[in-house]
Amino acid sequence: AKAVPMRGKFAGAVGNYNAHLSAYPNADWEAMNQAFVTESLKLDWNGVVTQIEPHDYIAELFHAVMRFNTILLDFDRDVWGYVMHGYFGQKLKDGEIGSSTMPHKVNPIDFENSEGNVGIANAIMAHLADKLAVSRFQRDLSDSTVLRNLGVGLGHSVLAYASALKGCGKLTVNNERIDEDLDAAWEVLAEPIQTVMRRHAVENPYEKLKALTRGRSITKEDLQTFVASLEGEVPEEDVKRMLDWTPRSYVGTAEHIARKVAEECK
Repeated sequence: AKAVPMRGKFAGAVGNYNAHLSAYPNADWEAMNQAFVTESLKLDWNGVVTQIEPHDYIAELFHAVMRFNTILLDFDRDVWGYVMHGYFGQKLKDGEIGSSTMPHKVNPIDFENSEGNVGIANAIMAHLADKLAVSRFQRDLSDSTVLRNLGVGLGHSVLAYASALKGCGKLTVNNERIDEDLDAAWEVLAEPIQTVMRRHAVENPYEKLKALTRGRSITKEDLQTFVASLEGEVPEEDVKRMLDWTPRSYVGTAEHIARKVAEECK
């Protein structure tokens, strides 16, 4: 959003300096207009305008904010789900009410508030972006009513950001619940095992893993028995490597990527 220039005009009623030139035909109105807009108003000059500045930059700005808000919406809903699954807990706050009828509940209300404000913000900014870029016959002044609501969408966005940050500050990690889930998901290793089998031209690797894992949970022992049966078809070194795999270790370069992005965002 910072890269979107804020534009301004000062070119008369229709943007062609008609009245200006009738009074002072020898003046360089375009140069004076540009200097006034850029130097005095500190805006980017738009030299091609009508009765109004076309507002294209507002649409561009709001679309950029909406895209960021959509990322936040996805984050809000994911964290809400992680709380519901017990992966995250929430710090208790004295006097806070989690439910109007169930006093024991600790709802992720900050992420719910953030999600709600994002929805309102994006709805308003989407209308503004669609509306303000259109001016019938270049003489439409219905933008004046709409422009009074520029701050509403941005205001709800700021509320959404504040709520999400507040919610993040209250999160705690439930390591026991996460470990429990990981230990019950050995079937996720079907993907890398069949990939190694393909590398060594083992016949029907997908079908073999499908028969072992599809539609049911499997244990560590189930998977390791299958891997051990591959000796002779897969080199011993790769068999040993697969036997060391766990659901927890099957994350690729996720940690490196996350830390790299975090560093770039500083």
